Amino acid sequence: MKAHQHTIVFGRHPVREWLRAGKPAEKLYIREDLRTSWLGELEHLARQAGVPVQRVPAERLQRLTGTHRHQGVALLAGLVSYWELDKLLENAFAREPTPLLLVLDQLEDPQNLGAILRTAEAAGVSGVIVPRHGSAPIAGAVLKSSAGAAAHLPIARVTNLVRALETLREAGFWIVGAEAEAQTCLWELDYADPIAFVIGSEGHGIRPLVRQHCDWLVHIPMQGRVGSLNASVAAGVLVYTALEARWRRARSGPEAPRP
Repeated sequence: MKAHQHTIVFGRHPVREWLRAGKPAEKLYIREDLRTSWLGELEHLARQAGVPVQRVPAERLQRLTGTHRHQGVALLAGLVSYWELDKLLENAFAREPTPLLLVLDQLEDPQNLGAILRTAEAAGVSGVIVPRHGSAPIAGAVLKSSAGAAAHLPIARVTNLVRALETLREAGFWIVGAEAEAQTCLWELDYADPIAFVIGSEGHGIRPLVRQHCDWLVHIPMQGRVGSLNASVAAGVLVYTALEARWRRARSGPEAPRP
């Protein structure tokens, strides 16, 4: 894995999951007047990991985190680590023969990115791939929005997303891009093989060159007056559609056409 930067992890769940995952940390800061039932668990996890605990004024936490939404706890974490793409793929196939991946094309909104990571981890997605440039960093706000899920999820950061898609295809993945104007409905595919879903940015969607390297472009059927979903909701729909298709296939045999 490749080290990126120090970061501040804040909020009850992100701090807990970071410590549970055994990620490196240097100090746990707790608001000096904080008294709550869940605090003991964090202190216990910190002691187990050999992480010192310090009580500090609320103003110190505000400066550390840059927000009031820290819930009275902040962790001075070690280096945020990204997986190398080949190691992520090796790990994905070691976990299951037909892994699901998410490829995020320049998602800049930390809330959306964090929500996607939370969904991906909850659904058992084998990994997430983000570009080096144009993506929100996996840092405090993203970790908070992911409710700590990012601490457990393999994430690769690549310089060239198109080249990464080519690597995925060579490894046996079908590349499926989410595109509102696509002709194919996401329900039409089979999803039996390894799948990498590509999710575009909130404002611009998938970039043209990245789109050209997708094997399939699919749309999510919209029945109401709103014409699109935000990136995190779209990612959840795609992932759970694939999981449901695989669940049904395992019980009733192949029926839908494969890509």
